[in-house]
Amino acid sequence: MQLAGKTEKSLNIYFRMKFAVSFANGGNEMNSKAMYNLSYGLFVLSARQDGKDNGCIINTAGQVTTEPNQITIAVNKLNLTHDMVAATKKFTVSILSEKADFSLFKRFGFQSGRDADKFLMFDGKKRVANETLAVTQGTNGYISAYVTQQIDVGTHTIFIASVTDMDVFTDVPSATYAYYQSSIKPKPQPLSKAAQGKTIWRCKVCGYEYVGEELPDGFICPICKHPASDFEKIVG
Repeated sequence: MQLAGKTEKSLNIYFRMKFAVSFANGGNEMNSKAMYNLSYGLFVLSARQDGKDNGCIINTAGQVTTEPNQITIAVNKLNLTHDMVAATKKFTVSILSEKADFSLFKRFGFQSGRDADKFLMFDGKKRVANETLAVTQGTNGYISAYVTQQIDVGTHTIFIASVTDMDVFTDVPSATYAYYQSSIKPKPQPLSKAAQGKTIWRCKVCGYEYVGEELPDGFICPICKHPASDFEKIVG
């Protein structure tokens, strides 16, 4: 987990969770690879504040109750979209399908809305009832919602929200994280001659490579913002 710049409250939550997990597990070492067996979807989370639209990729969204119809999303606090949702209480989740291409992930996941207008010169969008933008390209539907609760879980915030609008675009299956890894993300390129004989740490999400024996403490991928735990070590 990346803790730099977090509030004292977030730090306290993090360390309480670490202690609780260690105590419950009797201090035994866990196999963290089990987390990769969980099933995740992929979504573009969009929000609008003060006339500005923004969006980011998330992999945690789901329905929690049907009556009333409520969903939850988990969003990294480093994302601008997180702050916009927290401020406006409104968002739209566009559900990425197996027709999504890598350019969508680069547009919404590999750049910051603080530096770029992610919706600029992008035709695959439409304004929906809550005034946010739904992504229509490479998606099979959208769900808009209004935040009723939020929970601080350290690096992320969980938003609980009531559904206010939704629609289906196509019957193309939703993309899972596993499908992204196997069929959307470009395959890693062979190491260059310059990198041979060196230790490379490659991001399993976007493919970014860091050269060095060890990743720096608290390292976060500069492209997709994923933590060091999502890097694999490659010796050239």
